[in-house]
Amino acid sequence: QVQLVESGGGLVQPGGSLRLSCAASGFTLADYAIGWFRQAPGKEREGVSCISSSDGSTYYTDSVKGRFTASRNNAKNTAYLQMNSQKPEDTAVYYCATAQLWCASYYYTGKMKPFDFGSWGQGTQVTVSS
Repeated sequence: QVQLVESGGGLVQPGGSLRLSCAASGFTLADYAIGWFRQAPGKEREGVSCISSSDGSTYYTDSVKGRFTASRNNAKNTAYLQMNSQKPEDTAVYYCATAQLWCASYYYTGKMKPFDFGSWGQGTQVTVSS
């Protein structure tokens, strides 16, 4: 059974850090690009970051550049999103998802599109508040 499970969310103060994990089971994560999306109440799902399978190239939306870092450990079948210098506007449910694409292409085509991604995790809540 193909499954993605996010973890690592929680409450953090502004300026703080969290690391999200996305653990895969039932398939080989190394074969897929991993996208990170977030959705705040009343807002559309937003693509935050993407890390390719082929060359590890990454994409970040402008609002998180320099603060978030995507990585992957294929031996552990797990991907990560390190979130530093967090802001209240980072508050959302965060999802990981898989796709077969080259993430850097989003710098040419525009924002990440949820329909490019197939399997999704259940999400983990991140709240940035003092």
